Amino acid sequence: MSKEIKFDDIKSYQSDLDSRKDAKVIGRAVAHEGVNAISANYSSVDANHPVFSIELETGDVADQKRSGRCWTFAALNTLRHKVANEFNLKGNFELSQNYINFWDKFEKSNFFLENILRTANKKLTSRRVAFLLAGPQQDGGQWDMLCALVEKYGVVPQSAMSETHNSNNSADLNSVLNLKLRRDALILRNLVNDGASDKKIAASKDKMLNEIYRMLVYALGEPVKKFDFEYRDKDNNYHIEKGLTPKKFYEKYIQLDLEDYVSIINSPTDDKPYKKTYTVDMLGNVVGGRQVKHLNLSIDDFEKLAIKQLKNGETVWFGSDVGQSSDRQKGIMDDKLYSRAELFDTDLTLTKAEQLDYGESLMDHAMVITGVDLVDGKPTKWKVENSWGKKVGTDGYFVMSESWFRKYVYQVVINKKYLSADLKKAQAKEPIVLDPWDPMGTLAKF
Repeated sequence: MSKEIKFDDIKSYQSDLDSRKDAKVIGRAVAHEGVNAISANYSSVDANHPVFSIELETGDVADQKRSGRCWTFAALNTLRHKVANEFNLKGNFELSQNYINFWDKFEKSNFFLENILRTANKKLTSRRVAFLLAGPQQDGGQWDMLCALVEKYGVVPQSAMSETHNSNNSADLNSVLNLKLRRDALILRNLVNDGASDKKIAASKDKMLNEIYRMLVYALGEPVKKFDFEYRDKDNNYHIEKGLTPKKFYEKYIQLDLEDYVSIINSPTDDKPYKKTYTVDMLGNVVGGRQVKHLNLSIDDFEKLAIKQLKNGETVWFGSDVGQSSDRQKGIMDDKLYSRAELFDTDLTLTKAEQLDYGESLMDHAMVITGVDLVDGKPTKWKVENSWGKKVGTDGYFVMSESWFRKYVYQVVINKKYLSADLKKAQAKEPIVLDPWDPMGTLAKF
């Protein structure tokens, strides 16, 4: 039964407020300085001093600028750490984020069009069709989507395909590309519903992809096919290798089998029992490429695997809700950073499962764990390599408290060799298919 707000109700609420002796002082402070400034708990800064018992050497932080490619930057950072260490590279070596960006946008366009054809017999009001049309493609992604691109196209150093205005500032390109894809969706749906032949539909789609490829070359540059790789090592010795292809470069200089690296999630919701695998309908980029697949584990198992990988000298790609209780300039992520419940004298408590179920939190940003502080064998804080440049945090690095990790980190990427036999067996099972809008299908895009 619905009940309107009556003026007597408002009078009662105002009377309650007036009875609070500190209400006017708090109101002035919050109105003039803002919620976070007044609720800030600066003891959190002291508790998250950037010193760690285990700390891997990684180099300068990269900068994704005004784009949503955090997942790409984080993944390529984990790969470049290996190249820099293995070949003793001098200077700030980076892999080309724009090369991966080009193929990601091209493959996502095809992935979208294929899903439009798959759902062409459904009404526009269908939730799946509406979901597709809400975002035909965007900058964001997940770990398995990066693997699908690298396995098909390889990688190149940034010197072989540098950033452009549109890769650094992606809003305009995304806008026009999504307009193009929505119009293409209209055409394909009409063709299917008018009974056009498979040959005519395929020809129409091929024309669309040809036009999209041209748009991407104009905006991002033509993807490099062969290049020379030259560098100086830390002993100042000069090296050059000519005529490399992107896949040959990956095979020689990175030498990682991406099949060994799997996504582990912590989603303590009732619909996702632990030690089972999950995929998400209509989530991906490369048609025929690697499937997005998550193994769900308890937070204790989840955390132990991340520490094990760090102890063995490997950084950890991870996905989290970066906007929660974080200070960009101080470079701190701590759920005790702001005492907002205390400020407003109200209960703001939600469990991790409740945050996911009720839309309060989801994975929206990918970064790299490069260190951990262990006290008596237990983690107290984590060192994080972000991709927002050197002007935030400590030269671009953040400190993540242990409690924030347990509350807001949803995904880590772990080498299968660190999994127990029991977990390897669980990870190998066929995944349960989740709906496209499930929180574990959210793209990291900040």
